[in-house]
Amino acid sequence: MSAVLDELAAGGVRLAVPLLLASAGELLSERAGVLNLSVEGMMLTGAFAGAAGALASGSAVVGVGAAVVAGLVVALLQAVLSVTLRADQIVTGITINALALGGTTYAARLWFGDGGAGSVPGFDPLPVPVLRDIPVLGPALFQQSALGYAAFAVTAVLAVAGARRTTWGLAVDAVGEDATTADRCGLPVRAVRYGVVLLTGATSALAGAQLALSEVHSFSDNLTAGVGYLAVVAVIAGRWRAWPTMLACLFFGTAQALQFAAPALGLHVSAPLLTTLPYVFALLAVSGLVGRSRAPSALTVPFVRGT
Repeated sequence: MSAVLDELAAGGVRLAVPLLLASAGELLSERAGVLNLSVEGMMLTGAFAGAAGALASGSAVVGVGAAVVAGLVVALLQAVLSVTLRADQIVTGITINALALGGTTYAARLWFGDGGAGSVPGFDPLPVPVLRDIPVLGPALFQQSALGYAAFAVTAVLAVAGARRTTWGLAVDAVGEDATTADRCGLPVRAVRYGVVLLTGATSALAGAQLALSEVHSFSDNLTAGVGYLAVVAVIAGRWRAWPTMLACLFFGTAQALQFAAPALGLHVSAPLLTTLPYVFALLAVSGLVGRSRAPSALTVPFVRGT
């Protein structure tokens, strides 16, 4: 049973890593008033670019760089549409996701052929001596790849730097609560919103690269399979706070891992039901059944100077 719990914990954390990365940027973006449903598209584009860059160069590090650049391009499109042109953020997000799915599917056919990416250079696990032997936590936290450890570091840095007690965190919250007043106080509202959307593009692209280069070492159609949407839901379930959002990501990751560990735990539940379990929990979180929460007042509200 101990080995099964170790496997469940390790699987849950491994599946939560992309969620942690993507939600770290999305949390700041939503606090600043911009909802990026396009996180899914940013992740998928990053996964494709990461695999393509790694395969072309023979270097996983180059693949990560290519992923970040691709994610920033998608994020720039989202920022132009939602911040500059003040388009509906929900519509633009869904549209970008559809474009990313179709574009990466078509590009994968051209770049990799009908057989898919196959095996591309990636990141192998780097177990930490001694620490990896700690029951439950050891296999979960200290047998990650280099990109996995980097994901933990990026998530922690953004959580601390974007805290509500920091200058940056206060500026983000001011823009997300009342953009007009923030503008009158001298805060560059559009610059702040552009910045957090681009940051979301970078973290989401890293999340996609984590899937492609650390988890499967390849790329396939719709590799992200809705993980980006779960990252957005994790922010809502976490009530727009960093540490609860992280816990939501770990919860969703463990729910996904449960479908693989259920037989060993003696849980005789159908595979399709276990597959849908994370999305059921996500629905409960969005519905408010996990507790009341208040979204930033200016979330999805376009900023128009002088209003």
